[in-house]
Amino acid sequence: MTDGKASGTLPREWVAASLRRERTKAGISLSELAKRAGIAKSTLSQLEAATGNPGIETLWALAVALGVPFSVLVESPAPAVTVIRAGEGPTMHAEQASYAGTLLSAGPSGVRRDIYHGALEPGSVRESEPHIPGSMEHLVISTGRLLAGPRDATVELAVGDYMSYRGDVPHLYEALEPGTTFVLIMQHV
Repeated sequence: MTDGKASGTLPREWVAASLRRERTKAGISLSELAKRAGIAKSTLSQLEAATGNPGIETLWALAVALGVPFSVLVESPAPAVTVIRAGEGPTMHAEQASYAGTLLSAGPSGVRRDIYHGALEPGSVRESEPHIPGSMEHLVISTGRLLAGPRDATVELAVGDYMSYRGDVPHLYEALEPGTTFVLIMQHV
């Protein structure tokens, strides 16, 4: 596997180290975390050994079970100046939608906000389960059109539109045009 920067993939070693660190901090066993996240113990074991290849849904479930923002599981050490070129950076792909999210900036220690660049194609819906309590999502549409928000209060957004909503309730994203992209800021209070 490459380092992940040039190819746009998420290095497994980042996830493995973060999972072990956060599970140890929480003081829970591999079995207990797997149970809380609703995944197989063998899957979690593979992820912690850097041999698994998790999708967004699996990592979100683990983040919620650990009570940490998603970015904590995929962040890398940050240099003094960060430039992430379009098409690069740690990117995760959804297992059940044509959604790709690239972490642009994880909230530093004491700050609980993360910035992502999202890309979604028409034909599938990215269903998102609730994130940790107090989460808020902020969207700015870059290209295309997007239907987004809580499942019972979605709104159609176009280029330049901004929307915020609670991320600790079930919510969704659905591209209404090919090549839909957006900036997603997750805030955890």
